[in-house]
Amino acid sequence: AGDPQGAVGVPDSSVPPPQDWEQRQEEDTLLIERILLLVRNVLHVPPDPTEEQQGVDGDASVHDRVLWALHISGMDDLLKFLASAQVEQQWALHVLEIISLMFRDQSPEELAALGQGTAGAEHGEDTRELETLRQRELAEKRARALQRPSRHSRFGGSYVLQGLKSIGDRDVVFHKGLHNV
Repeated sequence: AGDPQGAVGVPDSSVPPPQDWEQRQEEDTLLIERILLLVRNVLHVPPDPTEEQQGVDGDASVHDRVLWALHISGMDDLLKFLASAQVEQQWALHVLEIISLMFRDQSPEELAALGQGTAGAEHGEDTRELETLRQRELAEKRARALQRPSRHSRFGGSYVLQGLKSIGDRDVVFHKGLHNV
């Protein structure tokens, strides 16, 4: 009663079977390279001063909006993977060029200030907190040292009892307090 071509469980011969990504075909390698070149070419487009001035002050530039779109799509994570994976070293120069184009409009001073802005403030706060804890710990240690005597209460020392011989005809060496001899 059913159509044999639409039957469930019958494989469709037009869809290739899934393949392991590590065993790429030449077409896959070309596709990756073309995608990287496309991203590079999009980022390489110079800014248009008339387009940039039409926006409201503080509005994101076209370059910033493209970078945001790359971030939302997850392309930045893929670029990080390609840059750090040992097996993907063949794409290192493409990725390096894309990253340099991503930072094209930024000055090194601005990037350094952004990187240390929150980290520097957090570092300073952490340093102050650690110093406060260290001072408190030293004060507690001084207070404990003043409250107790300089020797441990269970310290008895070693004593030699003269006149009492041990097994080897020597004086007895005693390692506890002498109050119950």
